[in-house]
Amino acid sequence: MLEALGIKESTEAVYRLLLERPEYDVTEMAAHLGRPEPEVREALACLADLKLVLMDDSSGEAAPFNPDVGFSFLLSRAEAELSKRKRQVEQAGRAVAGILASYADHPEPGVRHDLVDRITGLDNVRERLEDLAANARTECLSLLPGGAQLPDTMDASQPLDQLALERGVKIRSIYQESFRNDPPTVEYVRWYCELGGEARTVPVVPMLMVIVDREAALVPVDPEDGRAGALEVRSPGLVHALVVLFDRLWDAGTPFGESPRRDEHDLSPQERELLMLLGIGCTDDIAARRLGISLRTVRRMSSELMNRLGARSRFEAGVRAAKEGWL
Repeated sequence: MLEALGIKESTEAVYRLLLERPEYDVTEMAAHLGRPEPEVREALACLADLKLVLMDDSSGEAAPFNPDVGFSFLLSRAEAELSKRKRQVEQAGRAVAGILASYADHPEPGVRHDLVDRITGLDNVRERLEDLAANARTECLSLLPGGAQLPDTMDASQPLDQLALERGVKIRSIYQESFRNDPPTVEYVRWYCELGGEARTVPVVPMLMVIVDREAALVPVDPEDGRAGALEVRSPGLVHALVVLFDRLWDAGTPFGESPRRDEHDLSPQERELLMLLGIGCTDDIAARRLGISLRTVRRMSSELMNRLGARSRFEAGVRAAKEGWL
């Protein structure tokens, strides 16, 4: 259960026993667990490295630290690593979109051109998206940026989602965290989750993307300009890369119905993302677009974060947050 924190199951068993029976020495722990003494000593050394136990160099015995302190540190470190990985995945998503667009414009000689097809015109893109969703057999994965979804989009998607779920298609969608501020979108997601769909949120969704049956994917030619059209990808390698991108974001996301978890600095994922954007010099307008929230909300959040950090400018707030270890 604690493997995400770097603690193997066998090491966890030793730790739990030490908390229950702190008077046990290594020999007694080994006998109780039915394991060799060297294995128990190795587990204790691992726990000492993680600052969960204190080893006595002279006797070789161990005493547990306060678990609240030790696990707070480990959880904070794991969350920081997860946040870093999420940012890397978002950057990878934008890079993948650029590669696909370049490939569609200049395909390699001798490569099957039907593996990546460019679709122009918003109506054609919407029609192809509906065709893919209607013919899904097992699974439909979606990245949905921009917070609040358009009413027309939800109206068109509702019967497709319902039919897909009724025939056993697994639907998983990742929304931008700001969608929680839009009651119609929240109600739509609640509806399809009640039918068996799943949804999670992340602070920033790098681009619009739909993957059907892990065989075909639809991504924008330009994530910043929907009018540029879309690419239908059927190359197994490229589709697999997009599935990996989706899975990484899914692992980092907050399940629908749960509040985004605040870190040890009392930052929400959205606030942490805003600080990172401010630290690299993004304007309020750019930050608002990236986070899918209003300019007014960005300015309010920025002001609150500046006060907490004692910063005189938004850029200084981002820099100070990095220096203080908030990011």
